[in-house]
Amino acid sequence: MPLALLALAVSAFGIGTTEFVMMGLLPNVADDLGTSVPTAGHLVSAYALGVVIGAPLLTALGSRVPRKRMLLLLMALFTLGNLASALAPGFGTLLAGRVLAGLPHGAFFGVGAVVAARLVRENRQARAVATMFLGLTVANIVGVPAATALGQHLGWRATFLVVTAIGLLAMAALARLVPHMPLDAHQSVGRELRALGDRQVVLGLLTAVFGFAGVFAVYAYLASMTTEAMGLAEASVTLVLALFGIGMTLGALVAGPLTDRALRPTLYGSLAALALVLVAFPFTVHTTWLALTAVVVLGAVGFLTTTPLQMLVMRKAQDAPTLASASNHSAFNLANAGGAWLGGAAIAAGWGWTSPAFVGAVLTVVGLAIAAAAGLLDRDGKGASRVIAAGSPRTPEPVSSSSRATGS
Repeated sequence: MPLALLALAVSAFGIGTTEFVMMGLLPNVADDLGTSVPTAGHLVSAYALGVVIGAPLLTALGSRVPRKRMLLLLMALFTLGNLASALAPGFGTLLAGRVLAGLPHGAFFGVGAVVAARLVRENRQARAVATMFLGLTVANIVGVPAATALGQHLGWRATFLVVTAIGLLAMAALARLVPHMPLDAHQSVGRELRALGDRQVVLGLLTAVFGFAGVFAVYAYLASMTTEAMGLAEASVTLVLALFGIGMTLGALVAGPLTDRALRPTLYGSLAALALVLVAFPFTVHTTWLALTAVVVLGAVGFLTTTPLQMLVMRKAQDAPTLASASNHSAFNLANAGGAWLGGAAIAAGWGWTSPAFVGAVLTVVGLAIAAAAGLLDRDGKGASRVIAAGSPRTPEPVSSSSRATGS
């Protein structure tokens, strides 16, 4: 695997840290800015809103920008958003900073996934994309707990200053390690939009919205489940979240090789496993070791779905995969918002703290049904065999070792 993937993983680590750390800092932010915790919770939604809006918008605006330069511009915007958050004088400006930090999220992962796939041979493309996503999963094991502890001891502004520094480090790594990749001469916004409208791409995005919503229906309330359903001390929440992150990392490690070997079977299997784990989860919470094991397994099978979903839309978009790839992250964030909302509605209805798991199972089954229908409608069965490389829209080749060495 080329070192350029390390630069992408470092960037993903910074993005993952700032995305999830706000959940642990809400009480600190609320106290400091004189607002309530529920109101401060809008800061989580603000970031997700930025992702949903920014992914297609920034990708379309940057369709004629060389991909390395686009990655640098997106990471610069991410860094600026976190600096604005750290220096925000009030709640309104912090809200704006969170939206700004979220805008480049989906576009970065969309462009980064295409770059990662082009850095390696065809039979290792999914592994390359999964390697980039490892930065996101490691953030949940190391970055989020460390940044939360830092914010609790030195103030929440210190957390965003550290993330700003990570953004600057990521920019340096991208500039040094990612090779120049010339754009396809035929690349255009219209071509990307046409690829995004492909039936299989649309069905892939819908699969992501419903299938991944099952994960967030539980994850959004995992801290409360730890204390209320599992009966563990509040200090155990950090451990439980870290175990979920470990599971995510294991899922990412397995997802790449499995997706390279058999994309659709990996997608079907991961969604089916996710539904089963969600159904079983409420029955494990009364036995500590079973509950903690279930958290790890839930993280693993949940994140196992991300790589095949990402590769599916990229390959079905064929020679214009960037916008579809970025839009997939808008779909993931819609899953985040929808899953959390429906899970919260189940708790508010008095169905119990573990009821979001059953809601998540239903959502995941819907996602599996959409994926299965897409498979039946897929006439060629396999679709595009690779992510199309720039410069040759019909018979592309991955970037060769020599061209990576010369930066061309």
